[in-house]
Amino acid sequence: MVNHKLLFLSLFLFFGYILKGQTLDTSWKNIVKIEDKDWFASDEAMKISNIVLLFQKDIGGWPKNMQPQNLTDDEKRAIILKEENNVGATIDNGATTQEMIFLSKVYKERKDPRLRIGFLKGLDYLLEAQYESGGWPQFYPLKEGYYSHITFNDDAMVNVLRLLKDVYDSNTYNHLKIPNAKKSAAEFAFEKGIECIIRTQYLQNGNLTAWCAQYDENTLQPAKARAYELPSLSGSESAEILKLLMEIEYPKLQVKASINAAAAWFKKTKIDGIREIRTYNVNGKVVDKKIVQDSNSGPLWARFMELNDNTPFFCDRDGIKKFSLSEIGEERRNGYKWYTDEPKDALAYYQIWQERIKAQEKQSKKVDIYNIIVAKDGSGDFTTIQEAINAAKGFPDKRVTIRVKNGIYIEKVKIYEWNNNMSIIGENRKKTIINFDDYFDKMNKGRNSTFHTPTFLVQGSDFYMANLTIENTAGDKGQAIAVSINANRVKVENCTINGNQDTLYVTGEGFKQYFKNCFISGTTDFIFGQATVFFENCEIYSKSNSFITAASTPEGVNFGFVFKNCWLTSKSGLDSVYLGRPWRSFAKTVFIDCNMGSHIISVGWDNWSNKKAETKSFYAEYNSSGPGAQPDKRVSWSHQLNEQEAKNYLKGSVLFDATIGKKKWYLKSD
Repeated sequence: MVNHKLLFLSLFLFFGYILKGQTLDTSWKNIVKIEDKDWFASDEAMKISNIVLLFQKDIGGWPKNMQPQNLTDDEKRAIILKEENNVGATIDNGATTQEMIFLSKVYKERKDPRLRIGFLKGLDYLLEAQYESGGWPQFYPLKEGYYSHITFNDDAMVNVLRLLKDVYDSNTYNHLKIPNAKKSAAEFAFEKGIECIIRTQYLQNGNLTAWCAQYDENTLQPAKARAYELPSLSGSESAEILKLLMEIEYPKLQVKASINAAAAWFKKTKIDGIREIRTYNVNGKVVDKKIVQDSNSGPLWARFMELNDNTPFFCDRDGIKKFSLSEIGEERRNGYKWYTDEPKDALAYYQIWQERIKAQEKQSKKVDIYNIIVAKDGSGDFTTIQEAINAAKGFPDKRVTIRVKNGIYIEKVKIYEWNNNMSIIGENRKKTIINFDDYFDKMNKGRNSTFHTPTFLVQGSDFYMANLTIENTAGDKGQAIAVSINANRVKVENCTINGNQDTLYVTGEGFKQYFKNCFISGTTDFIFGQATVFFENCEIYSKSNSFITAASTPEGVNFGFVFKNCWLTSKSGLDSVYLGRPWRSFAKTVFIDCNMGSHIISVGWDNWSNKKAETKSFYAEYNSSGPGAQPDKRVSWSHQLNEQEAKNYLKGSVLFDATIGKKKWYLKSD
């Protein structure tokens, strides 16, 4: 029986391609690439979308090689095929990314909500499948064997990264109204993926070269796939990786070094003067393939090259290396792509890329080291905050101000000791976001791993920060600091600081720090440390029944944490949040004129199983209000201050710094 629907699609594509002067190709890959919105608005496209949705796995991904345009739209048959396909979801051979792109294009014209949901499920699948190292396995859920390796093979990981970049950094998927949280997650996954690419670039005799098709997911060392796919440098996959890196508009120094090294390797490994000759049978199938000498032929690159010296090699299903294609059996010789010219395009683009980078670097030399602009879109002096900090004058004779334009900056930021007298000011508190996802187990540096986790670390004194959101996005994975301040005379104003356990670490014996009009969220001990800190007009938001503060005030220090005119709020359903517990025996924490929600437990404080702290620590309140203010039910060893005692906790008294006398550093802003 004639499949009229497929015939219609074929004719449509045929005439569409004829009009554009192209060769007809109705493969799934090429159908996804069609740029004809009228066809994507057609009933035919919608029926294919239905089949695509039927084949989507519950986890969100798709199997490979399903060619939905060739299947009947009989839903029963499609469901049966879906259940019989046990290979799982994958990114191999363009799977999942192609289906997502297709659903997006049809949704743009038809607005069927199922298509949007299918795309978002696919996005969740890609985000979930990523390894901590930043790479992706060929199949997820994981399968035994080479399927779990990090795979660049057939551009699988490059396809994923390009889609993720379009999700957060282009207008391609605006019509899907993707939530900002998912866009942020996509950007974070992209950055981790680029880090994985940089880390896996093969080092040969001390020189960076190119990439292998797959890597062991644990050691990040080149790995074997099928018997004829031995660990090797890849002329094919590496070309697309190089192009991806060059597509980054404002690359970091490591990325630039990677690009330059890969381009040099391609120039070194090109093979001139050979040509591939193919013989076809009457059905158009390749029945013979030979490599012949031809001095007029352009350069080719081998699919597989030795890791130690770039020598091209070939391999049959017996897994034995050969150094001539003629030694390979007919089935593999004719059925596999052993040479490629893809690096030729990459090298042509490399010349353009070099000119673009030269122009960027020329512009960056004009930076005013005292007034620096950071913008992700390249409109400023730098595209990352850390680059701006590194370019600033050390131990400056006047204040250095770094202004950060709106954007999501996925990076760890460090204000070094020599970056004293510095200000970092965001354009908009809600839209200027810095995040990273380090946590205790990820750092794996022993018992002190917590202190290596901060997204934002301040070590330079006389620091001012405003209008920023800073987050540790690790989630509920244990200790994970968002902001760590180990500096004196630090003012943080109009900022949002989000995390879970150990969100804000404020430390330094004798150091004074001031937070004004800030939002701070977390789960356990999410404000902790030994510094003297004055929190004014801040919202302190609890995410779980646990402890807000864990002060470690040194013995003999007059003030620890002081909260003035603050609001203690929480997610719904909480009822057992403690005001604090002593990280060290002499902890001091005082709440003055604060409004406390019903989540605050009536006893107020906990001794952290340390009876000594009940007499050595100092926990107090004055004029608390709200349902969580229950002074008569607080633990007996805490204090309720009278009006006269509360006057000892005025901002000027708490933040007084004897080294600068009566100068009121905490009143200054930029």
